Formats: sequence, C-alpha cells, structure tokens
Amino acid sequence: MTIKPIAASLLLALGTLPAHADDMAKYQEESRAAAAAFIQQLGGELKKEMQATGPGGAVKVCKNIAPAIASEISRKHGWQVTRVSLKTRNPLLGTPDAWQQKVLAQFDQRAEKKENLANLEFSEIVTEPQGKYFRYMKAIPVQEICLSCHGAADKIAPQVKEALAADYPHDKATGYSLGQIRGAVAIKRPL
Repeated sequence: MTIKPIAASLLLALGTLPAHADDMAKYQEESRAAAAAFIQQLGGELKKEMQATGPGGAVKVCKNIAPAIASEISRKHGWQVTRVSLKTRNPLLGTPDAWQQKVLAQFDQRAEKKENLANLEFSEIVTEPQGKYFRYMKAIPVQEICLSCHGAADKIAPQVKEALAADYPHDKATGYSLGQIRGAVAIKRPL
C-alpha cells in the first residue's frame, strides 16, 4: 500500500507516521555532535581551572560555566540541552525527568555489565502532552578528574568540601568511583 502525498502529510501532521530511519540517524548524529561539543568544552574549562586554582576552583566551572555552555548550545540549535544525574549536585538544573531517570538507570545497568562507557547513549522519538520530541542522552562516565569533587567523601580535599558546602548545601553527587556513570548530557529536540 502506498500513501499518497496529501495523506502522508496529514498523517505526519497528526503524528501517526513513524519517523524514517534516515531522520532518526540524522537526529542522533546531530545530537551526538552537540553532546560531544558540550563535553569537550566543559572538560577543557575544567582542566584549565584545575591547573590554575585546583579542584576547589573547578567547582565554579560546573556551577557557572557548564550551564552557560548548555545554554549556548541550546540557543544555537533550538533544543533543550542539559546535564542530569540520579545523584544531583544542583537540583534546580540537574534533576532528571521520568524519561531521563529511566535512561540513567539503564546506563547504570549497562555500566555494571562492563559495556564501553564511552559509547553509552540512547535516543528515541516520544510523544508528550506538549508535542513530539526526539530525545537523546549521552552518558558521562566518571573519569579521574571527576573524583576530586565527586569521589569518596574521605578522599575529597577540605577546600573542595568547603566549596561544595557553600555552593551546594543539598549535594548528593559524591561517592563515585571509576567505572560508574556520573550522569548524562540530555537533549530534547522538538519535532
């Protein structure tokens, strides 16, 4: 059965025509590139600040610069780009919605099965009350640099603990070790 162009347009407008595999691949590749740009830019800023002022100063990078990077990428593409985690440091910016919670839990399960952390990602098209969206998440694995602020409480330097207590009084984002998922870059793209 072939769908006539007018009928296809109507079905697409009603949201009942599935996205073509080509569209999904394009959306995923564009999202992957945006997430990689975010992670690369944030990592560069963190390394620069760690060298200049140490881990205590790097707390400010995640507090101030990371949201600015996410905002810049969001504006550039017209998408919502953010970082989320099951153990939030900043509940106002990092609390995952139900879809993100499900994906983060899947990432944790995949990490436990020793899947390559650098390749953990997930995407799908979802219909929500506000409309139809392409949603994408790219896992952020814990790296050595992360442990200065997110590692075991007894291994976090006193100046970092002070900075965290001042900036994040309700912090839950410690106790991580290498091989775990810290969180994810999440992208929500309207269709």
